Amino acid sequence: MNIPKIPVGQLFEHLINWLTDHAELFFDAVSGTVTAMLSGLEFVLLLPHPLLMIVFMSALAWWLASRNIALFSVLGLYLIYNMGYWTETMETLSLVLAAVLISLALGIPLGIWAAKKDLAERIIRPVLDVMQTLPAFVYLIPAVLFFKLGPVPGVIATMIFSLPPVVRLTNLGIRQVPEEIHEAAISFGSNPRQLLFKAELPVALPSIMAGVNQTIMLALSMVVISGMIGAGGLGNEVLKGITQLKIDLGFEAGISIVILAIYLDRVTQHLGQK
Repeated sequence: MNIPKIPVGQLFEHLINWLTDHAELFFDAVSGTVTAMLSGLEFVLLLPHPLLMIVFMSALAWWLASRNIALFSVLGLYLIYNMGYWTETMETLSLVLAAVLISLALGIPLGIWAAKKDLAERIIRPVLDVMQTLPAFVYLIPAVLFFKLGPVPGVIATMIFSLPPVVRLTNLGIRQVPEEIHEAAISFGSNPRQLLFKAELPVALPSIMAGVNQTIMLALSMVVISGMIGAGGLGNEVLKGITQLKIDLGFEAGISIVILAIYLDRVTQHLGQK
Protein backbone atom coordinates (compact mmCIF):
# COMPACT_ATOMS: atom_id res chain seq x y z
CA MET A 1 0.00 0.00 0.00
CA ASN A 2 1.41 3.33 -1.08
CA ILE A 3 1.03 6.05 1.52
CA PRO A 4 0.82 9.58 0.06
CA LYS A 5 3.93 11.54 0.98
CA ILE A 6 3.37 14.76 2.89
CA PRO A 7 5.23 17.42 0.87
CA VAL A 8 7.04 18.99 3.82
CA GLY A 9 10.12 19.88 1.78
CA GLN A 10 8.08 21.40 -1.05
CA LEU A 11 6.04 23.48 1.39
CA PHE A 12 9.24 24.79 2.95
CA GLU A 13 10.61 25.58 -0.51
CA HIS A 14 7.41 27.49 -1.42
CA LEU A 15 7.66 29.46 1.83
CA ILE A 16 11.30 30.38 1.15
CA ASN A 17 10.48 31.38 -2.45
CA TRP A 18 7.50 33.48 -1.31
CA LEU A 19 9.61 35.27 1.29
CA THR A 20 12.39 35.84 -1.25
CA ASP A 21 9.91 37.40 -3.71
CA HIS A 22 7.85 39.49 -1.27
CA ALA A 23 10.21 40.48 1.55
CA GLU A 24 13.25 41.62 -0.42
CA LEU A 25 13.27 45.10 1.17
CA PHE A 26 13.22 43.60 4.67
CA PHE A 27 16.16 41.28 3.94
CA ASP A 28 18.08 44.14 2.31
CA ALA A 29 17.56 46.23 5.46
CA VAL A 30 18.71 43.36 7.70
CA SER A 31 21.72 42.74 5.47
CA GLY A 32 22.69 46.43 5.54
CA THR A 33 22.37 46.60 9.33
CA VAL A 34 24.44 43.44 9.92
CA THR A 35 27.08 44.58 7.41
CA ALA A 36 27.40 47.94 9.17
CA MET A 37 27.64 46.22 12.56
CA LEU A 38 30.34 43.82 11.33
CA SER A 39 32.32 46.61 9.67
CA GLY A 40 32.22 48.70 12.84
CA LEU A 41 33.32 45.82 15.07
CA GLU A 42 36.15 44.83 12.71
CA PHE A 43 37.32 48.45 12.51
CA VAL A 44 37.43 48.77 16.31
CA LEU A 45 39.13 45.39 16.87
CA LEU A 46 41.72 45.80 14.10
CA LEU A 47 42.49 49.52 14.66
CA PRO A 48 45.01 49.10 17.54
CA HIS A 49 48.31 47.31 17.00
CA PRO A 50 47.90 43.59 17.85
CA LEU A 51 50.32 43.88 20.81
CA LEU A 52 48.26 46.74 22.29
CA MET A 53 45.09 44.68 21.78
CA ILE A 54 46.73 41.70 23.53
CA VAL A 55 47.60 43.91 26.51
CA PHE A 56 44.06 45.31 26.62
CA MET A 57 42.35 41.90 26.38
CA SER A 58 44.69 40.43 29.01
CA ALA A 59 44.08 43.37 31.39
CA LEU A 60 40.34 42.88 30.87
CA ALA A 61 40.72 39.17 31.72
CA TRP A 62 42.68 40.06 34.89
CA TRP A 63 40.03 42.56 36.00
CA LEU A 64 37.03 40.33 35.23
CA ALA A 65 38.48 36.87 35.96
CA SER A 66 41.88 36.27 37.53
CA ARG A 67 45.64 36.69 37.14
CA ASN A 68 45.98 33.13 35.79
CA ILE A 69 43.42 33.82 33.05
CA ALA A 70 45.28 37.03 32.21
CA LEU A 71 48.56 35.08 31.92
CA PHE A 72 46.84 32.53 29.66
CA SER A 73 45.46 35.40 27.57
CA VAL A 74 48.92 36.93 27.06
CA LEU A 75 50.47 33.62 26.00
CA GLY A 76 47.51 32.40 23.93
CA LEU A 77 46.81 35.64 22.08
CA TYR A 78 50.53 36.20 21.40
CA LEU A 79 50.70 32.66 19.95
CA ILE A 80 47.83 33.55 17.58
CA TYR A 81 49.68 36.76 16.55
CA ASN A 82 52.94 34.84 16.13
CA MET A 83 51.29 32.21 13.90
CA GLY A 84 49.92 34.98 11.66
CA TYR A 85 46.19 34.57 12.34
CA TRP A 86 45.49 37.84 14.17
CA THR A 87 43.35 39.42 11.44
CA GLU A 88 41.34 36.21 10.95
CA THR A 89 40.86 35.91 14.73
CA MET A 90 39.53 39.46 14.99
CA GLU A 91 37.21 38.79 12.01
CA THR A 92 35.91 35.72 13.83
CA LEU A 93 35.52 37.68 17.07
CA SER A 94 33.57 40.36 15.15
CA LEU A 95 31.23 37.73 13.68
CA VAL A 96 30.69 36.10 17.08
CA LEU A 97 30.11 39.44 18.83
CA ALA A 98 27.63 40.59 16.16
CA ALA A 99 25.68 37.31 16.37
CA VAL A 100 25.72 37.34 20.19
CA LEU A 101 24.61 40.99 20.43
CA ILE A 102 21.63 40.30 18.15
CA SER A 103 20.85 37.09 20.08
CA LEU A 104 20.84 38.97 23.39
CA ALA A 105 18.76 41.83 21.98
CA LEU A 106 16.11 39.29 20.93
CA GLY A 107 16.61 36.56 23.53
CA ILE A 108 16.47 38.48 26.82
CA PRO A 109 13.11 40.19 26.04
CA LEU A 110 11.73 36.84 24.83
CA GLY A 111 12.93 35.20 28.06
CA ILE A 112 11.28 37.91 30.16
CA TRP A 113 8.06 37.56 28.17
CA ALA A 114 8.10 33.77 28.64
CA ALA A 115 8.66 34.20 32.39
CA LYS A 116 5.73 36.61 32.71
CA LYS A 117 3.22 34.78 30.49
CA ASP A 118 2.67 31.02 30.69
CA LEU A 119 1.01 31.05 27.24
CA ALA A 120 4.11 32.71 25.77
CA GLU A 121 6.32 30.04 27.34
CA ARG A 122 4.13 27.28 25.89
CA ILE A 123 4.54 28.84 22.42
CA ILE A 124 8.25 29.66 22.68
CA ARG A 125 9.44 26.37 24.24
CA PRO A 126 8.73 24.06 21.24
CA VAL A 127 10.23 26.62 18.89
CA LEU A 128 13.43 26.60 20.98
CA ASP A 129 13.37 22.78 21.02
CA VAL A 130 13.33 22.75 17.21
CA MET A 131 16.07 25.38 17.01
CA GLN A 132 18.35 23.37 19.33
CA THR A 133 17.77 19.96 17.74
CA LEU A 134 17.84 20.99 14.06
CA PRO A 135 21.26 20.21 12.52
CA ALA A 136 23.34 23.38 12.32
CA PHE A 137 23.93 22.93 8.57
CA VAL A 138 20.19 23.35 7.92
CA TYR A 139 20.36 26.97 9.07
CA LEU A 140 22.72 27.73 6.22
CA ILE A 141 20.05 27.00 3.57
CA PRO A 142 17.60 29.88 4.24
CA ALA A 143 20.47 32.16 5.32
CA VAL A 144 22.18 31.73 1.93
CA LEU A 145 18.89 32.03 -0.02
CA PHE A 146 17.93 35.26 1.74
CA PHE A 147 21.36 36.89 2.13
CA LYS A 148 23.60 35.19 -0.52
CA LEU A 149 27.16 34.18 0.41
CA GLY A 150 29.44 36.06 2.81
CA PRO A 151 29.63 37.10 6.45
CA VAL A 152 26.00 38.30 6.71
CA PRO A 153 24.36 34.84 6.31
CA GLY A 154 27.08 33.56 8.66
CA VAL A 155 25.96 36.02 11.35
CA ILE A 156 22.26 35.20 10.81
CA ALA A 157 22.78 31.41 10.94
CA THR A 158 25.02 31.78 14.01
CA MET A 159 22.47 34.02 15.71
CA ILE A 160 19.62 31.52 15.19
CA PHE A 161 21.77 28.61 16.39
CA SER A 162 22.98 30.41 19.54
CA LEU A 163 19.70 32.12 20.58
CA PRO A 164 17.93 29.38 22.66
CA PRO A 165 20.17 29.29 25.80
CA VAL A 166 19.74 32.96 26.67
CA VAL A 167 15.95 32.71 26.26
CA ARG A 168 15.70 29.57 28.40
CA LEU A 169 18.00 30.78 31.19
CA THR A 170 16.45 34.26 31.35
CA ASN A 171 13.03 32.63 31.70
CA LEU A 172 14.34 30.20 34.32
CA GLY A 173 16.18 32.88 36.30
CA ILE A 174 13.14 35.15 36.61
CA ARG A 175 10.82 32.26 37.48
CA GLN A 176 13.21 31.24 40.29
CA VAL A 177 13.16 34.65 41.98
CA PRO A 178 11.92 33.94 45.56
CA GLU A 179 8.31 34.91 46.26
CA GLU A 180 9.46 36.87 49.34
CA ILE A 181 11.32 39.30 47.05
CA HIS A 182 8.17 39.82 44.96
CA GLU A 183 6.09 40.47 48.06
CA ALA A 184 8.66 42.84 49.57
CA ALA A 185 8.98 44.84 46.32
CA ILE A 186 5.19 45.08 45.90
CA SER A 187 4.69 46.03 49.56
CA PHE A 188 7.08 48.97 49.03
CA GLY A 189 4.87 50.16 46.16
CA SER A 190 6.89 48.95 43.15
CA ASN A 191 5.11 49.05 39.80
CA PRO A 192 5.67 46.17 37.30
CA ARG A 193 8.60 47.97 35.61
CA GLN A 194 10.36 48.65 38.95
CA LEU A 195 9.67 45.07 40.06
CA LEU A 196 11.34 43.76 36.90
CA PHE A 197 14.37 46.05 36.71
CA LYS A 198 15.10 46.56 40.43
CA ALA A 199 14.18 43.17 41.89
CA GLU A 200 13.77 40.33 39.39
CA LEU A 201 16.55 41.02 36.86
CA PRO A 202 19.28 41.65 39.51
CA VAL A 203 18.36 38.40 41.30
CA ALA A 204 18.20 36.49 37.99
CA LEU A 205 21.49 37.97 36.71
CA PRO A 206 23.69 34.88 37.41
CA SER A 207 21.27 32.70 35.42
CA ILE A 208 21.09 35.27 32.60
CA MET A 209 24.91 35.49 32.45
CA ALA A 210 25.09 31.69 32.27
CA GLY A 211 22.81 32.00 29.22
CA VAL A 212 25.09 34.66 27.73
CA ASN A 213 28.09 32.36 28.25
CA GLN A 214 26.32 29.45 26.55
CA THR A 215 25.23 31.70 23.69
CA ILE A 216 28.84 32.78 23.08
CA MET A 217 30.07 29.18 23.14
CA LEU A 218 27.41 28.05 20.66
CA ALA A 219 28.23 31.00 18.41
CA LEU A 220 31.90 29.98 18.40
CA SER A 221 30.95 26.40 17.54
CA MET A 222 29.38 27.73 14.31
CA VAL A 223 32.59 29.43 13.14
CA VAL A 224 33.81 26.54 10.97
CA ILE A 225 30.31 25.75 9.63
CA SER A 226 29.78 29.41 8.72
CA GLY A 227 33.10 29.29 6.86
CA MET A 228 31.39 27.01 4.33
CA ILE A 229 29.33 29.96 3.08
CA GLY A 230 32.24 32.40 3.01
CA ALA A 231 31.81 33.98 6.43
CA GLY A 232 35.57 34.53 6.61
CA GLY A 233 37.84 34.46 9.64
CA LEU A 234 39.31 31.32 11.17
CA GLY A 235 36.50 29.12 9.79
CA ASN A 236 37.75 29.72 6.25
CA GLU A 237 41.31 28.78 7.27
CA VAL A 238 40.14 25.50 8.87
CA LEU A 239 38.17 24.64 5.73
CA LYS A 240 41.21 25.41 3.57
CA GLY A 241 43.22 23.05 5.74
CA ILE A 242 40.60 20.32 5.22
CA THR A 243 39.95 20.78 1.50
CA GLN A 244 43.61 21.33 0.55
CA LEU A 245 44.95 18.70 3.00
CA LYS A 246 47.17 21.30 4.67
CA ILE A 247 47.48 19.82 8.15
CA ASP A 248 49.54 22.70 9.56
CA LEU A 249 47.06 25.34 8.36
CA GLY A 250 44.02 23.51 9.76
CA PHE A 251 45.74 22.77 13.08
CA GLU A 252 46.96 26.33 13.65
CA ALA A 253 43.56 27.82 12.79
CA GLY A 254 41.87 25.24 15.04
CA ILE A 255 44.20 26.08 17.94
CA SER A 256 43.38 29.78 17.45
CA ILE A 257 39.65 29.00 17.73
CA VAL A 258 40.28 27.01 20.93
CA ILE A 259 42.29 29.87 22.51
CA LEU A 260 39.57 32.38 21.61
CA ALA A 261 36.87 30.06 22.99
CA ILE A 262 38.69 29.55 26.32
CA TYR A 263 39.32 33.30 26.65
CA LEU A 264 35.66 34.21 26.03
CA ASP A 265 34.40 31.38 28.25
CA ARG A 266 36.55 32.26 31.26
CA VAL A 267 35.94 36.00 31.00
CA THR A 268 32.16 35.77 30.57
CA GLN A 269 31.88 33.21 33.38
CA HIS A 270 33.08 35.89 35.80
CA LEU A 271 31.22 38.79 34.17
CA GLY A 272 28.04 38.27 36.19
CA GLN A 273 29.97 38.32 39.45
CA LYS A 274 31.17 41.91 38.94
